[in-house]
Amino acid sequence: MIFEHFALNIEKPSEMADWYVKNCGMQIVFSSDENVVVRFLADKTGRVVTEIYKNISQPITDFLTKHPLEFHFAFIVKNAENEKNRLIQAGATLFEEIFPADGSHLVMLRDPFGMPLQLCQRANPMMKID
Repeated sequence: MIFEHFALNIEKPSEMADWYVKNCGMQIVFSSDENVVVRFLADKTGRVVTEIYKNISQPITDFLTKHPLEFHFAFIVKNAENEKNRLIQAGATLFEEIFPADGSHLVMLRDPFGMPLQLCQRANPMMKID
């Protein structure tokens, strides 16, 4: 098996997708506004895909009631401080910053929709970035 996507039922998929495209380098690989508003977002590698949609037949996730350790989007960054400041200017809010002993810099934010969003500047990256 190969992982295809992770899905979340959210309040504002169109607006959230636009924010992630503009601010996090994501791209919309599929969208539909028929019956259920849905956006599939891929990272710049096309390797990781998230589906965000609004289906009122099921509960909409209230991110503000969820601790970021329950779930979060995590992005590899080269400079967590710069990215943190840029995303705060774009409407994100700071939750916490962690500086592990290995020299990493981890930043937990909430996007403008309340979704936990982590920036990972790791001393020993799990994967390469360009």
